[in-house]
Amino acid sequence: MKKELIGHVSHWYGKISVMAITLTGHLAVGDTIHVKGHTTDFEQRVTSMQIWHQSVDEAGPGDQVGIKVDHRARVGDRVYKVVEAE
Repeated sequence: MKKELIGHVSHWYGKISVMAITLTGHLAVGDTIHVKGHTTDFEQRVTSMQIWHQSVDEAGPGDQVGIKVDHRARVGDRVYKVVEAE
């Protein structure tokens, strides 16, 4: 599987397990992301995301989105979109 860098974690909200991502690429609900950092390494499917507390189905470069995740993320972690091989 190919992975494409689409942004980095800009903030972590620990009490609600939400990470804010500043995007440099495109991301949509249903995509699988891989979060990788010094001590972080997990994959998860994006089931929902928000921009300024409004649900969105997709976002692009320059957007800052919030995504609820099952694992802890850290500021500066890289976020990749997992791209299925064609």
